[in-house]
Amino acid sequence: MPEVYAARRIRLRERCNAGGSAAALISRPANVRYLAGAAPHGAVLLLGPREDVLVCCGPPDDRPVEGRLDDTLRVHGLPGAGGDAAVAAAGLARDQGIDSLAVEEHHLTMARHRAIASVAPRIRLADLGGAVEQQRVVKDEEEISCLRIGAEIADQALGELLESILVGRTERHLALELERRLIDHGADGPAFATSVATGPNAGRRGHRPTDRRVEEGDFLSVCLGAAYRGYRCELGRTFVIGTAPADWQIELYDLVFAAQRAGREALAPGAPCRTVDRAARQVLDSAGYGERLPSLTGHGVGLEITEDPQLAPTSMGKLDACVPVTVEPGVHLPGRGGVRIDDTLVVRPEADGGPELLTITTKELLAL
Repeated sequence: MPEVYAARRIRLRERCNAGGSAAALISRPANVRYLAGAAPHGAVLLLGPREDVLVCCGPPDDRPVEGRLDDTLRVHGLPGAGGDAAVAAAGLARDQGIDSLAVEEHHLTMARHRAIASVAPRIRLADLGGAVEQQRVVKDEEEISCLRIGAEIADQALGELLESILVGRTERHLALELERRLIDHGADGPAFATSVATGPNAGRRGHRPTDRRVEEGDFLSVCLGAAYRGYRCELGRTFVIGTAPADWQIELYDLVFAAQRAGREALAPGAPCRTVDRAARQVLDSAGYGERLPSLTGHGVGLEITEDPQLAPTSMGKLDACVPVTVEPGVHLPGRGGVRIDDTLVVRPEADGGPELLTITTKELLAL
């Protein structure tokens, strides 16, 4: 893997040089991890013209590391635990005679930016922008493999929960059990806070579990994901509890399922992101639910659970092959509940079989 991280840093360095910067200071943790293999707490990465340095808070032997750190990197540990790695990295750049430094202004606070400028007043600071995030959009097969394993773990955890008794248990209890099962099956942890929503809460995007208990006849919507070697996937399903679903539940579920299928089928290299969003959105809009739809119907995933691209009406970009995205339309009816169906897929060309579905839990409306 060291050669993979080195190749990523070379690509970024070439982009910086083309923009007139001799070096770059990477401070966003996910970006540090992408370029270095690991991101110890508070660490930053200095990409210099002669060498790359991972600057960590505290002595090197004491730094907490998650991931597989590129052992070809030089590691510079700060004495004690109170130093600022970004400011220290600017000092290293100054000492190396670097005259221009690209920084991630979208991640730095104003105070931190001023501190960097004061330590290296003769260095010209430029904005790196989202260069690393843009580089992260298209995944290599090793990254996709991590997402695939994470999806398998999430499928396992949800499948086991569905085999247990659910009536009478609280949303909070079920969410905690799902997160425990994720770890039992080998996940680093949950990819995000697990959402379990029942009855009138079902289908609500980003719902935080409460002490409401599962009741007969409820919709139960679950949204979970596993983090595996830093990569994060997403899985969402909706079920009916205890009895055969009511007519309105079947009708709403079939509608959301049709919208989700339309979004999945629109995924292809070169497809405009807004076209994928429109495919899912039009199904629900034509049924009169346009005002109840979220601002986007999917997004990229990777080292962060929400990455580019965004599948939204205003998105301007196009999809590339090997880009993992979610497709997650949903409808929530206040006071009644609703439906969310959420998959993680990888964009693939038609010659390779089309979109690769990573989350394979059934989308049949089950009565549990």
